[in-house]
Amino acid sequence: MKCEHEDKIFSTDEAHFEELAVDLFHFQYEHNTVYNQYVNSLPIVGRTIRSLAQIPFLPIQCFKTHTIKTTAFEPQAVFESSGTTQTINSRHYVKHLELYKQSFLTAFRQFYGPVQDWCIIGLLPSYLERRHSSLVVMVDELIRQSGHAASGFYLYEHEKLHSLLQELEAKGQKTILIGVTFALLDFAEKFPMPLRHTLVMETGGMKGRREEITRQQVHDILQAAFGLPAIHAEYGMTELLSQAYSAGAGILHCPPWMKAMVREEDDPFAIRQAGSGILNVIDLANMYSCSFIATEDVGRVYDDGSFEVQGRMDNSDIRGCSLMVAGI
Repeated sequence: MKCEHEDKIFSTDEAHFEELAVDLFHFQYEHNTVYNQYVNSLPIVGRTIRSLAQIPFLPIQCFKTHTIKTTAFEPQAVFESSGTTQTINSRHYVKHLELYKQSFLTAFRQFYGPVQDWCIIGLLPSYLERRHSSLVVMVDELIRQSGHAASGFYLYEHEKLHSLLQELEAKGQKTILIGVTFALLDFAEKFPMPLRHTLVMETGGMKGRREEITRQQVHDILQAAFGLPAIHAEYGMTELLSQAYSAGAGILHCPPWMKAMVREEDDPFAIRQAGSGILNVIDLANMYSCSFIATEDVGRVYDDGSFEVQGRMDNSDIRGCSLMVAGI
């Protein structure tokens, strides 16, 4: 079964977002067994929902404990979160890989222009070392579409990467170096250099490789090492098919089909359009999983819809789908 809104998602705008989101809620409520069960466990009547403020958000932990699918299908891909042998990883069953590609390519063009204008370099060792990473799929496609001979992935070849960046800088080539936080910090310590034509984008996460520090501290270190006025950032996760981007100061902006909101920690159904709290994310591209995700990220959403991530909920890994009926 095809969602009737599949062709509308990436052309939506703010004026039509709520209408599309409500329609997509009813599609998922009807055709997603887990989400239907979750909504029915709440003191609301799902079929009566008519506004964005009424839509329940599925706890992100459900991606670890249940198969989240809207309609029945064989997935073209299964994205899996990173974790340890002691944790259960999230799994996102992707009906159409082309839908994911359309989402990240459309968003990239909106924020950074044509991919072909850039040399794309991925410094993502922790992601390349495991299978089923949605981030690797995204960066790999950006590398392919850039068409630049120097675009590619790097594991720990810091000296080789340093030489390449020097060559690209000398040519004035626009370059994006996208990396996991610990890898960017390691590279910055070994090979500080002035970058004038290179944009550095961090994806977050120490992955247990370095001591945790604040995002501001990370950006201060990277800005000093590379002589940059700002560090860009990408906010995405296994459970989403869309990404938000920051051009500096950790302030993230969503593409038109994605929206951040906040909820109270002690009342998950007290949801606001702006303010501080726990982040809820609407991703309309998630039409075949669940578009309404209650994350475990602490943050602030501003009046213009931009947002920042300030940390994680305490003990978030042990919070399950407490309202779910057992046995699904």
